[in-house]
Amino acid sequence: MPGPLDGVRVIELPAIGPVPFLGMLLADLGAEIVRIDKPVPDVMDALSAGAPGRGRRSIALDLRRPGAAEVVLRLVDGADALIEGFRPGVAERLGVGPDAALTRNPKLVYGRMTGWGQDGPLAPTAGHDITYLAISGLLHGIGPADGPPVPPVNYLGDYGGGSMFLAVGVLAALLHARATGQGQVVDAAMTEGAAYLGTITRSLFALGGWQDTRASNLLDGGAPNYRCYACADGRYVAVGALEAKFWQMLVDTLGLDNPGSPYDSRDWPALIKTLGDAFATKTRDEWAAIFAPVDACVAPVLTLAEAPTHPHNVARGSFVDVAGATVAAPAPRFSTTATTAAAASERDSDAEGILAELGYDDAGVAELRESGAIQ
Repeated sequence: MPGPLDGVRVIELPAIGPVPFLGMLLADLGAEIVRIDKPVPDVMDALSAGAPGRGRRSIALDLRRPGAAEVVLRLVDGADALIEGFRPGVAERLGVGPDAALTRNPKLVYGRMTGWGQDGPLAPTAGHDITYLAISGLLHGIGPADGPPVPPVNYLGDYGGGSMFLAVGVLAALLHARATGQGQVVDAAMTEGAAYLGTITRSLFALGGWQDTRASNLLDGGAPNYRCYACADGRYVAVGALEAKFWQMLVDTLGLDNPGSPYDSRDWPALIKTLGDAFATKTRDEWAAIFAPVDACVAPVLTLAEAPTHPHNVARGSFVDVAGATVAAPAPRFSTTATTAAAASERDSDAEGILAELGYDDAGVAELRESGAIQ
């Protein structure tokens, strides 16, 4: 069964992090991806090798060499979308920017991924997930009250604020292009996508319902009914007993008699200590077994190694093995179309096949080799 994006053709230009992640996502959904790789990968390219590079054909091109841009533009002729993550102006200098691409294919959706966006005073400067989060306002609120802000790996900026927002933008623009015949450029800035994810928090802040300090709010680890607690073995359980009925079930299961209210912040320090002392009496897995049949919103905090073997994840097939790594299965799931075909294969280099499809004969390929555009 083909995926929901069957028939959609996408070009992925060389990048690290969020652009390859988006390419993986689109491939898992059934799109046909041709990925342009660097002829000589560097250390950072390893972040996108293996499992994240699955499900698409690739060709190694040196975009700085004569003839390489024409290869990309020939791909553009038959593509629905292109995704890239260069700094502003780089694609233009390489001859594969939006003007050149849309001239060749006016229906093309040209997706651009940057940290700061295509304009503004920071646009030409370097950055990474942590710096994009820093100016979004979100990094300040993540971490313990008595320590520095803690970067949430690169889940929030690169992938949440970047890949997922460009995915939505590209898919929305594809619908528009199919309805109108008009392509366009999609400018996805990670700092803006991350900030957008904080909309509800900002709304609460505007209403006085959110403190602009770490670990002092209902959902940031400040509240006793929404935080992690250490167990006797040094591992943790996560508590999310926000509603009154779940809180009551939690304290009853812990054997606590009227310890106080989690809905009065004045009680929070005492409650955190009380619950901390209780959870410290048993191991994580002992508590997991105790709470398994109970509706109290308590779960063991699993490691990367442990998560794939949890019974719920096993029952749903939530993890798959790709390129020697155990990774999450494609998500979301669809009732009619498939999302698993791309997950079964690694990235497939097919320079000769791709060039032949684009109309390059032996002389044309030899010319590309001579210029250094291909190896």
